[in-house]
Amino acid sequence: MKSVLRILLAVTFATGLAGCAGAPEGDTYRQQTPAFDLYQFFSGDVKAWGIVQDRSGEVVQRFIVDINARQEGDTLILEEAFTYQLGDGVKKRTWRITPQGNGRYAGEAGDILGTAKGTSYGNAFNFTYSMDLPVDDTTYEVAFDDWFFGMSEDTMMNRSYIKKFGITMAEVTIFMQKQ
Repeated sequence: MKSVLRILLAVTFATGLAGCAGAPEGDTYRQQTPAFDLYQFFSGDVKAWGIVQDRSGEVVQRFIVDINARQEGDTLILEEAFTYQLGDGVKKRTWRITPQGNGRYAGEAGDILGTAKGTSYGNAFNFTYSMDLPVDDTTYEVAFDDWFFGMSEDTMMNRSYIKKFGITMAEVTIFMQKQ
């Protein structure tokens, strides 16, 4: 019985620590500038450079993404082509993002489970979604907490927190620049 109690306390403590670190709160960015406009930034070609770090901080993927962005009516279409220098992953993804009103957006892509939910917060944009993430010979359903931060009208930083059971398992850092 004592060992079960210890395990429960350890899990509770670890979960509590995981909740203390990680993703930011959106309201913090409402008054910050420059304002980040998703549709304005993603118009034309965008180049991105990124890394994925596991829980220990080790870089497990390095990649470049070429993004062709365009609008069709109210829908923002992002066609992403990935090239990996370290590790492997998805080669192509196409996002279809539509405004829902009041700074909210909905997004869909072939490897995303259900609908992604986006919210604008002044200088930042938050996108949350779930996906089946292949790792080695297994696939894990994970949640992404994806944050975009406007740096200038043609540059942006992105931080993504990949979570399983509410615990951050990996982090993605991406720098994007309009071409």
